[in-house]
Amino acid sequence: MTHISHWKRLATRLAPAAIALSVAIGTTTAQAQDPLTVRLDFSPWGVHAGMHLAQDRGWFEEAGLNVEIQDGRGSGNTLQLVNAGQVDVGQIQLGLLGAAREEGATIKSFAGFQRKTDLCILVDKDSDATEIADLKGKKLVVFAASPWAAYIDDFLAAGGLTRDDTEILFVDPAALWGTYTAGRADGLMSTIGSAIPVAENSRPSKCLMLDLAGLHFPSYGLIATEETIQNRGDELKTLVEVEQRAWEEIKKDPDLGVKAIMAQRPDAKLDPKVLREQIQITVDYFDTPATEGKPIGWQAKEDWEAALQGMEKTGLVKPGWNAEDYYTNDLVQ
Repeated sequence: MTHISHWKRLATRLAPAAIALSVAIGTTTAQAQDPLTVRLDFSPWGVHAGMHLAQDRGWFEEAGLNVEIQDGRGSGNTLQLVNAGQVDVGQIQLGLLGAAREEGATIKSFAGFQRKTDLCILVDKDSDATEIADLKGKKLVVFAASPWAAYIDDFLAAGGLTRDDTEILFVDPAALWGTYTAGRADGLMSTIGSAIPVAENSRPSKCLMLDLAGLHFPSYGLIATEETIQNRGDELKTLVEVEQRAWEEIKKDPDLGVKAIMAQRPDAKLDPKVLREQIQITVDYFDTPATEGKPIGWQAKEDWEAALQGMEKTGLVKPGWNAEDYYTNDLVQ
């Protein structure tokens, strides 16, 4: 009887602590299981390698995150969903933030992975075209919602051209590639990472880059609303840390990214050779002179200022902007 009473008294003393511990564990688990939705720009391609490798290896879960990765329908669509609060994080072309914030969006970039301008015009690999002026008389295809649309006139002007000197074909995004690969256009306005590897099999190409005109466009990174950055900053910081880990591994071995994308999207019928080339170009475009030696994801004020100067010139943003309204490095270590 004494022995039983002893354990009853001990259990009574331990019960509050046990309950507190149980609640703490339950709370931590619940927090770890709160989903963090990350929507990508398009269907799977090389720029998504960091996300997919981290998911495939279980690194998000290991870090206490429950990340749900969604394929997208364009950077612009993803931006709208993030701004509307329908998804938490977007991986998009960061240059779109200029016009979006001008229209009242409350979104910032909290990590910029591919920081070098990647907008380009594809032309035949054996073409004599090396400068903007060489596009005179050429037929160029683009889709209306492309980031390129706002820059066409200023890009051509840097080569002494106007739209009258070229023929600009605006097509549906679904018809973009077919128009170019079938030879119905001399050039395709796209991004170097997504386009060059895909074109290799059907129409080997090279690129005339947007920055030939002194115009700059921040490429792929992560965005969230200012409210999400404030309220879920710790989670976003962890997300960046995991992404840094993934990209460091991919830089050493791009095939890790290829295998991860194909494992995470087995029904997408992806070409591993194309993926590998896309991943390599992504890594090659990680740095600008202003970001050399900085952590993956860190963004330079100088780069944003250069981009915004071009956006002001094209009318995407009004004068009086502050570069630091568009990005933060607070979540990058």
